[in-house]
Amino acid sequence: MDIAEEVYRLTRSFPPEERFGLLIQYRRAATSIAANIAEGHGRESRPYFGQFLRIAQGSAVELDTELELSKRLGYLADDAWEEIHERLDHVIRLIAKLRRAVARE
Repeated sequence: MDIAEEVYRLTRSFPPEERFGLLIQYRRAATSIAANIAEGHGRESRPYFGQFLRIAQGSAVELDTELELSKRLGYLADDAWEEIHERLDHVIRLIAKLRRAVARE
């Protein structure tokens, strides 16, 4: 949820022409991370939870790539990108550990 909140905050300053382009894509990927973890957990089934964790991890990696594009296009300052990139990297690693734990149960 923190990542999604941060992405919404960061993308407020994007150019108006990105309102229906990159901005929507970023926000969807960001909200997809927490939403898929919650949905998978709510299914109360390890295989489903594992499947939704894979989707959440994919969304996090997608978002990381998209945010790097924003940095390259000059929409994000280097320090803002570095901070969100580090946080996303941490989330990606946490999801991977959770996936392994769920698979072992």
